[in-house]
Amino acid sequence: MTAVAQLTLSLGDWFSLFLHFLSLSLLAVGGAITTAPDMHRYLVVQQHWLSEAQFNASIAIAQASPGPNVLFVALMGWNVGLNTGSAAAGLLGMLATMSGILLPSATLTYVAARWSHANRDLRAVRAFKLGLAPIVVALLIATGWILTSAHDQVARDWPLWALTLVCVLLVWRTRIHMLWLLGAGALLGWFGWI
Repeated sequence: MTAVAQLTLSLGDWFSLFLHFLSLSLLAVGGAITTAPDMHRYLVVQQHWLSEAQFNASIAIAQASPGPNVLFVALMGWNVGLNTGSAAAGLLGMLATMSGILLPSATLTYVAARWSHANRDLRAVRAFKLGLAPIVVALLIATGWILTSAHDQVARDWPLWALTLVCVLLVWRTRIHMLWLLGAGALLGWFGWI
């Protein structure tokens, strides 16, 4: 994994990291993964706290691991901290990113779920739930675009794009479990076909 040059982060930088993930939490309709494009912009492009490889590996490792898919946020914070040269800073990075992404969304989810359950028969509540579906799909497509376009070699990576398209169609048109698709992608990668 290619690392960035060793960082020196001030207390203000750590607070900025926390605040950025705090604000992303309220945009994470459909889960934290939908905000990955902005995380990429902030951590890799703007701040240079993570490399492309670290960003992509954080998502890939967390998505392949059992447990909640929000773990990639902890890995990003961990990698930011490790890039300062300290495991203690890695823990601080995990704390900043995870508390930032979890606190507002958990609080808002709790309050909104109680209210929407009490008012589930209102037409506006049903319309709101139906209206969120296309937003979530668009955010997931943007996340996929960011992750696959990091290769910068579209002509050579056409099998990857073809596999992505096949997986999208299978998920959309069938009830096949996503773990089978992940396993198939892992086998194709292991054999060097993708």
